[in-house]
Amino acid sequence: MSEESPERILSNLRPGLIRIAYRMLGSVAEAEDIVQETAVRWLAVDHQAVREPAAFLRRIVTRLCLNELQSARRRREAYVGPWLPEPYFDPEDHDQADDITLPLMIALERLSPLERAAFLLHDIFGMPFDQVADIVGREAPACRKLASRARAHIQEARPRFAVDKDRGLELARAFFTASRSGDMTALRALLAEDVVAIADGGGRIVASLAPLVGLEAVLARHAEMARSFAIQPSQIIRYATIDGLPGFVTIEAGGTLQTTALDVIEGRITAIYVTRNPDKLRHVSEIGVQ
Repeated sequence: MSEESPERILSNLRPGLIRIAYRMLGSVAEAEDIVQETAVRWLAVDHQAVREPAAFLRRIVTRLCLNELQSARRRREAYVGPWLPEPYFDPEDHDQADDITLPLMIALERLSPLERAAFLLHDIFGMPFDQVADIVGREAPACRKLASRARAHIQEARPRFAVDKDRGLELARAFFTASRSGDMTALRALLAEDVVAIADGGGRIVASLAPLVGLEAVLARHAEMARSFAIQPSQIIRYATIDGLPGFVTIEAGGTLQTTALDVIEGRITAIYVTRNPDKLRHVSEIGVQ
């Protein structure tokens, strides 16, 4: 094993472990809990017997996530309204980033836990299938099949035309201005004909219980909301890249914290993802509101 202390090894690997757990679970809070449990187990082992600490820790994290996904699926079956993953702010360090966007996170929900693990570990985090097999407890050929099935299921959600970061944030600013001012002409120019708007309130706070589909439906809803914004304006906190998408953090009427992420294809906004469930925004209040 490395001459570094177990604590230092864990500290260095922690961001990557959090990212694996978040991509598996779609929850920052659950990812942090998983990594905390991993830390407890790591500090209790005989470190001299561990040849590859990174592989050892990834194995623990992934197996804990696989266990957690069983109960998570049951909870989501009873979820009120559309479910969105907790917003995750992309790291400034590009080496810690990956190419998973929010639509892909939603698509991952359709996979079995093992398919999700095989796809993420191999296709996203670059692990060879022999390591994936050791982590998930299957043979390497079986893991190849799991990853292949996963790719087929989520092909449409893979990012195809990633918008430039600066251009994306420029569109986010234009969307915020148009939607909050009630400028429907400007808003119409930003949106695709088949735009979809999805809001996650989790039954905890007011949000649409079904997605809005199509340009006219989305415009009509924003025209309605603009009247409320005129009375109680939104407070912009910051613009940010959220799960690979341009977006922003706001405080809305009644002090409601909210994140908005925009999927942009060929210069038009094709999807609007709004997270309002306060249970999913606790980490945002800590790092996003300053």
